[in-house]
Amino acid sequence: MAASEKLDTRQKALAVNLDAHRYGTFAEIGAGQEVVRWFFAVGAASGTIAKSISAYDMQVSDAIYGKSSRYVSRDRLQTMLDYEYDLNVERLARKRGRKTCFFAFADTVAASRYGSSDAGNAWMGIRFQSRPEDEPSQIMIHVRLLDSENLQQQEALGMVGVNLVYGAAFLSPTPEALLESLADDLSSKRIEIGMIEFSGIEFRHVDNRVMSLRLVQLGLCKAAMFASDNRVLQPSEILHKKPVLVQRGSFRPLTHVHVDIQKSAHERFCAEPDVEEEDVVSLLEITMSNLRSEGEIDLGDFIDRVDVLCATGLTVLISDYSEYYRLAEFLGRSTSERIGLALGAGTLQELFDERYYEALDGRALEALGRLFKKKVRLYVYPALAKDGSTVWRCSNLAVPTELAKLYDYLLDGCFLVDLDNANTDYLTIRSPDVLAQIRSGDDAWEQQVPEMVVELVKQRGLFGYSG
Repeated sequence: MAASEKLDTRQKALAVNLDAHRYGTFAEIGAGQEVVRWFFAVGAASGTIAKSISAYDMQVSDAIYGKSSRYVSRDRLQTMLDYEYDLNVERLARKRGRKTCFFAFADTVAASRYGSSDAGNAWMGIRFQSRPEDEPSQIMIHVRLLDSENLQQQEALGMVGVNLVYGAAFLSPTPEALLESLADDLSSKRIEIGMIEFSGIEFRHVDNRVMSLRLVQLGLCKAAMFASDNRVLQPSEILHKKPVLVQRGSFRPLTHVHVDIQKSAHERFCAEPDVEEEDVVSLLEITMSNLRSEGEIDLGDFIDRVDVLCATGLTVLISDYSEYYRLAEFLGRSTSERIGLALGAGTLQELFDERYYEALDGRALEALGRLFKKKVRLYVYPALAKDGSTVWRCSNLAVPTELAKLYDYLLDGCFLVDLDNANTDYLTIRSPDVLAQIRSGDDAWEQQVPEMVVELVKQRGLFGYSG
C-alpha cells in the first residue's frame, strides 16, 4: 500500500483486513466496539481479527485486567495492550508466528453521557510487530471527542481507531505521516489529540518531544506537555484537580531571571491558604508564537530550549494560547484549584493594552474578565524601566486611564501579587543579550545563567555555542 495514497476510513479498514500478515485482538471499554465494527463491516475480517472483546462491566474488566483507580487512563490502556498482545503471542506464535505480525489494539473511553454536551475522553493504542517474530512497537494516543452528540462521538472514535491501526500497519516508517493521518476524514472541530507517544524498536529514533510539537503545529491540539525525563504527558491527567503555577517565556536560554521568577512565585503561590505545596504542578511554557518569532520553527532551537528546561526538573508545556486568558481557560478545564501565572511587570502592562484584543468585542475588559473568571492570580516579577533606575511593580505600573479603576480593583483584591521576594540584582539580565553573547563567543553570558545551563550549552553546543 503506497503511503502517499489517500484512503477513506472504509478503504483503510479493508486494506488492513486484506493484509495476510496482520492478525490480532481488539479490546474496547466504553462507547461500544466502535473501532472493530469497521473491520467487521468491510468484510474479510476473519483474516485479521483473532478476538474482539468489550469488557464493559467494571467487574468483568477487573477480572481480566486487574483493578484500576481510573478506568479511562493511560495506565489502564497500557495494561490492556500488554495483556492482549502477550496472550496473542502465547496462544498463536507456535502455529503462525513465522508468517504473522501480531497486534493488539485497545481503547478505554468515556463518551458523553446521554443528554450531555461535554467532550468525550478516550485513551487508545496499538502494540504491534512490524515483521514476523520482531520485537513489538507501540503507539499510544489520547483523544478528546468534541462532537455534541454521543453517537457522533462514537463515530469519530471509530474513525480515529481505524486511522491508528492503518497507520501502524502501513505508515510506521514515516511517523510524521502517521501522525498527520490520524485525523483523516475528521477535523479539529470533532477531535483533539492531546498526546501521542511512539515506543519500541520501530520508533527507536523518534523524539516524542518533536512529535508533541507537531501535534500543536498541525492543529490536532492546542497544547502538549512533557516531563523533565522527556516522557510525553497528557495535560488533563497531570493537571487534574491540582493547583497549577505557570511561567511563560522564550527561555532562549534559561537565565537567572527565569529561575528567580519561578522560585519567588512558587514561594508566594504555596503561601496561599488553599494551596498545598506537595500538590502544586509547576510548568514552564513556550508558546507557538514565540517559537515562530523568527519565521519557521527551528527544530534544533526548539530541542536546545527543551533540553535546558528539562534540566530544571520541571514540566514543559508547548501551547498555541498566545493570549493569557486563553491559557487560563485551558488550565481551568482540567482543574478547579488555584491557578498562578508568573510574569514580568512589562508583560502585565501589555495585558492592559487594548491593541492586543482587537478580535474581541469587549476588548481588554472582556479579555481580563475571562482571565480572572476562575481562581487565577498573577504573580508579578519587577522590571527595570528604560531609564535604568526605576523599578516597575504592580504598585507603580502605568495603565490606560480608562482601565485604571479596574486595575485598582484587581490590585486591591489580590488578583495581582507583587513578588517582593525577587532578587533585583538580576533585573539587568535579558535573554536576547545572553543569546547574542553565546553566539559571539563573549564569556559574559556564563555569569547570567545557572551553572547547569553553562555546562549543557558547552557540552552539547547549544544555541550556536562554538567554544
